[in-house]
Amino acid sequence: MISTKQRAYLRSLANQIDPIFQVGKGGIEAPFIRQVEDALEKRELIKIHVLENSGMDAREAHDQLVSAIGCEGIQIIGSKIVLYKESKNNKKIELPRR
Repeated sequence: MISTKQRAYLRSLANQIDPIFQVGKGGIEAPFIRQVEDALEKRELIKIHVLENSGMDAREAHDQLVSAIGCEGIQIIGSKIVLYKESKNNKKIELPRR
C-alpha cells in the first residue's frame, strides 16, 4: 500500500503523461492484461483511456485491472485510469518516504 502523500506525488507525475492503452469493445482480456503488466514493468506509471464502446465504465475497468495485475490504482478521472506498480528490474520512480 502506498501512502496518501505518495499517491499525490504519483498523480502529479501522471498529469504529464498520455494514455498508452485504450480499453475498447474487446474489453479486458488476457492479452491486454499481459501488455499492461509489461508496460508497468517498463514504465511503472501508466495511463489508460476507457472508450465508451467498451461496455464498462472507468471504475469497472480499474477494478478489474487492479485485481488481475496486483497494481495500485492511483486515479480515475472521467474515462482515464492511472495505474502504478513498482518495477522489479527497471525502477525509475522514487516515491517520497512515508
